[in-house]
Amino acid sequence: MRKIIYIAFLVTASLPLTSIATSNDSVQSERELRNECSLAFFHQVEVQNCLAEKANQSQKMLKQAEEKAQAALSKWDEDDKYVNLAKTRLAASGKAFIKYREEQCAFAASLGGGAIGSALEMRRSACVAELNNRRAEQLRHSIPLK
Repeated sequence: MRKIIYIAFLVTASLPLTSIATSNDSVQSERELRNECSLAFFHQVEVQNCLAEKANQSQKMLKQAEEKAQAALSKWDEDDKYVNLAKTRLAASGKAFIKYREEQCAFAASLGGGAIGSALEMRRSACVAELNNRRAEQLRHSIPLK
């Protein structure tokens, strides 16, 4: 029962991300990422490597956005208690995002059904890349980053 409640929470928590995601065309979807790598490469190993690289790049972009958000909050001209609260909430939302991403991408991989492991991993990598890119963009839009 707890697991069902947890999954329901994750789905509910993702609704704001979904509404933001659909309003912004600059972040590629999982499908677009998979198609891009599939069109660029013929062999499945190459496609898998392409998607893994996209996931790695997105992780770097997300880390940069998080660092810039922390730095921007440090320079925020507001009472310390509000700055500290915002920093604490940013850290908490980052941890919640990681949990959400793990569950969502496990779900995305499961949609591959009985496909072999590398095909499931490609779905998972594309999901990680999309969600990381969306989170980074969300941070850039939430906090005036310089």
